[in-house]
Amino acid sequence: MKYRILKPFTLILLLTALAAAQNVASFEKRITVKKLPNGLTILICERPEAPVFSFFTMVDAGSAQDPLGKTGLAHMFEHMAFKGTDTIGTTDYAAEKPALEKIEVAYAAYLEERDKKTGRDEAKLKELEKSWKDAIAEADKFVVPNQFGKIVEQNGGQDLNAFTDYDETAYHYSLPVNRLELWAYLESERFLHPVMREFYKERNVVIEERRLRTDSNPTGRLEEQFEAAAFETHPYHRPTIGWISDLNSFSATDAKRFFDKYYVPANMVVAITGDVKAARIMPILEKYFGRLPMSSKPDETTTIEPPQNSERKVVLKEKSQPLYLEGYHRPDYMSKDDAIYDAITDLMSEGRTSRLYRALVRDKKIAAFSAGFSGLPGTKYPHLFAFYAVPLPGHSTQEVADAIHAEIERLKKEDISDEELTMIKTRTKANLIRGLGENEGLATQLAIYQTRYGDWRELFRSVDRIDKVTKADIRRVANKTFQDTNRTIGVIETTSGTGQGGEQGSEQAPSEQDAPDQEGAQ
Repeated sequence: MKYRILKPFTLILLLTALAAAQNVASFEKRITVKKLPNGLTILICERPEAPVFSFFTMVDAGSAQDPLGKTGLAHMFEHMAFKGTDTIGTTDYAAEKPALEKIEVAYAAYLEERDKKTGRDEAKLKELEKSWKDAIAEADKFVVPNQFGKIVEQNGGQDLNAFTDYDETAYHYSLPVNRLELWAYLESERFLHPVMREFYKERNVVIEERRLRTDSNPTGRLEEQFEAAAFETHPYHRPTIGWISDLNSFSATDAKRFFDKYYVPANMVVAITGDVKAARIMPILEKYFGRLPMSSKPDETTTIEPPQNSERKVVLKEKSQPLYLEGYHRPDYMSKDDAIYDAITDLMSEGRTSRLYRALVRDKKIAAFSAGFSGLPGTKYPHLFAFYAVPLPGHSTQEVADAIHAEIERLKKEDISDEELTMIKTRTKANLIRGLGENEGLATQLAIYQTRYGDWRELFRSVDRIDKVTKADIRRVANKTFQDTNRTIGVIETTSGTGQGGEQGSEQAPSEQDAPDQEGAQ
């Protein structure tokens, strides 16, 4: 008993000491923010611990901005951003450019014939398809494959990657600090002179990615259909990877239009963290990123999802392990209650002391894993607070659903304990400190908060907001949000004869890896 009292207290003292070096005031001395004349925001955090730096370029556009009929386009351009420029990835751009234009003319003619509702000429269609593919082959003669990535790697680059989700697209990697000017050139150049090189080859890669992650993956299929059911009008009902009919139709011309609209400086934040001095590198960043042409921030007005007035349910019968998922509509990240939802997430899901783990995994032993979280499928717009569980062999999705609902009702009717509230606030501080431990994580957080709030300091104020959460707040938000009529359910039911999961008595329990994706497509 004495140990249980002292441990949280000792942890709080330790975190207080660490936080003294990780507070807003200490970061204000090391962070420089500047908006360039073209509208691009640069954030520099000086951190002279090792002669390296990391960056995070955030474009405030994701799959929620995909045009109707062209889902997957935001993700597709992310792939294109690694294909080089008019000087990188080509042996002769003067000859390659007209060859790429010829592809688009041939593809438009092919599409026109292919998509005719009546009178399609199959012989002509085959000729047009051949002309299009011949044009691709001609343009491919000028390609230097993967040259952009090779330049980065040859200069010591690490973790070259990017991701697209519903709310944003981001690019990141790390380099030795003596390669900063090279990075500034490369990163600005791929947004100044992008080339839709190998577009249709890469589109096939994305189609295969969809087949792997969604069409051939029961959990992926469930999540896609679940979100389509939960969001009837808002673009969150469109999959980030794209619908297959759109993937088989949109063009390099469409991707360039998307880029021209959303990849504008006013819609971008670049954060750099590492062994740099703002006074020395800011002129370099202005020199390269200042070249991007100025354009106004795109209009992001979108359809507002109306209130859900009845429970919705999606059931997939699969030769797969069972899975239970449910979601409740909640406001976006700017809501005054956002910190309360974060507190509920921590209470229900953080570690082996969380309520769902203790109830479903440890005590009842009916699930391999269970959790609850905000942010499905994004956070920028009103979204879902979701709960899920993976039943153990011999237990059903209804059993885990009932157990989850029992914990929700407990949350609505009973105040949480003083110890639980204290640990929520302590873990929030600990998670913040851990997130600031590496250059890449710090650059990511600073860019996200600068983009979403217009001020990186909100990263630290989020802890202050958690500190103000009360027991009454948690009960109030739980009662307001977790209502049957506000609920969408998704279930994978295991079909007979599979030897897997649930009622079928699989010998191998499902794992946390089978949980719904909380990070978005990449």
